[in-house]
Amino acid sequence: MNLNWVKVFIAAFFEVFWVIGLKHAYNVWTWLGTGISIFISFYLMIMAGQKLPVGTVYAVFVGLGTAGTVFSETVFFGEPFNIIKILLILILLAGVIGLKLVTEERKPQSEGAES
Repeated sequence: MNLNWVKVFIAAFFEVFWVIGLKHAYNVWTWLGTGISIFISFYLMIMAGQKLPVGTVYAVFVGLGTAGTVFSETVFFGEPFNIIKILLILILLAGVIGLKLVTEERKPQSEGAES
């Protein structure tokens, strides 16, 4: 797997933390953790977007973050399990995987080459 896609997956992992933090943060330390998660998440997404198509990076980032957030809310915070919601998340993830499979990394342009 390409290192830039690894950055997108790690960014989505941190997205789950900051989205949950926005709802559940209650003191300086939890807000600080939320802020750090936002920074890491967006930094990695921006770095990956420099080499991969931005639209695809964003779609994968949001799709994985959404799935992770729904999973975390259900498992850790007692959100009711809803089979329809899970099926829709699986459809979303199928689209995200499809986007990743059909997206090629941008080739660097050589310096001095005319466009």
